[in-house]
Amino acid sequence: MNNSPYHRDTDQSPLSRRDFLWQSGGGLGGMALTTMLGREPLLAKGVLSGTLHHPPKAKRVIQLFMGGAASHLDTFDYKPALIRHHGEKSDFGEHVEAFQNGLGPWMQSPFAFARHGQSGKHLSDAVAPLSEVVDDLAFVHNLVGKTGVHSQATYLQATGFQRPGFPGMGSWVSYALGSENENLPTFVVLPDHRGYASNGPKNWASAFLPTHTQGTTIFPQRENPIPDLHPKAGFVTPASHRAGINLINQLNAGYAETRPGDDRLEARIQTYELAARLQLSATEALNIAKEPDHVLKLYGIEREPKQYPKTINAPEETEYFGRKCLIARRLIERGVRFVQIWSGNDNSHPRRNWDSHEDIERDHGSLARGMARGAAGLIRDLKQRGLLEDTIIHWTTEFGRMPSTQGSKGRDHNPYVFTNWLCGGGIRGGVTAGQSDEWGYKPLDRANPTQVYDIHATMLHLLGIDHKQLTIRHNGIDRRLTDVHGHVIKEVLA
Repeated sequence: MNNSPYHRDTDQSPLSRRDFLWQSGGGLGGMALTTMLGREPLLAKGVLSGTLHHPPKAKRVIQLFMGGAASHLDTFDYKPALIRHHGEKSDFGEHVEAFQNGLGPWMQSPFAFARHGQSGKHLSDAVAPLSEVVDDLAFVHNLVGKTGVHSQATYLQATGFQRPGFPGMGSWVSYALGSENENLPTFVVLPDHRGYASNGPKNWASAFLPTHTQGTTIFPQRENPIPDLHPKAGFVTPASHRAGINLINQLNAGYAETRPGDDRLEARIQTYELAARLQLSATEALNIAKEPDHVLKLYGIEREPKQYPKTINAPEETEYFGRKCLIARRLIERGVRFVQIWSGNDNSHPRRNWDSHEDIERDHGSLARGMARGAAGLIRDLKQRGLLEDTIIHWTTEFGRMPSTQGSKGRDHNPYVFTNWLCGGGIRGGVTAGQSDEWGYKPLDRANPTQVYDIHATMLHLLGIDHKQLTIRHNGIDRRLTDVHGHVIKEVLA
């Protein structure tokens, strides 16, 4: 049993503020409309609100997730050995469990690498826009996974567990810190405009945490960014719409009176109230029309919409990823705690994700250039606004790709080593913590790899949270984001 004062036990049923009101006979039905209209603040308090474990360096997180498995070898992890031995038969010196048939000859990157910044960090020309901010980035090149299966590996990086049923990291942050803005969700997800990556919304579900901590999905490029937020029927007026929500809340409140301690209806009522406020606040936050031209240019965004070819191309990836990065900035400056941006959807053909089994140059070239332009713009924009110093930016993917060839131009899955980078609040830029071996196949120091638990522990630490103390009892087990693992990566701390 965890005796931490920050521990919550879901097997128990604490009396919430709403439960008290319902059970005291006052009822919530008559209050619902008043609350919805903002006369009663509904800021969701986190379990650590005002009682953080140590002074924080950061207040919020923007996570960039490359769906399909981005190749470390063609972006950030320079390997001269692959250049020297390109085309030679690959010899790993041990048995290799390949995902498909990716054990062909050694393959150098089709992209040229060059040194950048005062740190002299090698970057491929596919991510060249990041050269402008490379000294703000801290790289981890010895990250290891547990599986080469997309769905399981995505779960592991997104939730800390490689099976469904666990909260996303954004949900843990929402649970711990609560909201800074009653009119916007605490945790927002901006998927790839073409659709979800592996597992879809399960990557950002609340699972056994309170329902209001789950990610709210927004598709900025779609005509209806938040499904069902605005009524479409012509006969619905603002007054009737408001009355409908009021009635739903009254019915939910009455039903909940007979079931004290069940917080699911509490969450449902909060959802309707938040949705009503979102109709104004989200519409404003997603509207970039008033952003000046120089800011749009920073992110690679064109003011006038364009038609793009059916084949994967850099201008399209730049436009769509850059737009999400700009909206992420607008969200976090309005109080959103955690924004997750996805690049790549699930196993589409022709490729629109990072799963480059067939052609690294074709797929990674466009995706990486679009990602790098948007990410560099985001970092520069946050820095000029004074927001980077307390905002963590985290770049990740589910696993890496093999140094040997699949077919003639592709790379197979490599769960044995890959790259992450961090930037911003409390991160020491211009450093590398942990190297891969000469081929980029496994960690250089195989006895001391970095795991996702360490990345999560480090990010929570920067938010003022001890990852070992942020727990919740579920099915008789004290669950936490880092399971029973994790340590803070001190090399990347400022």
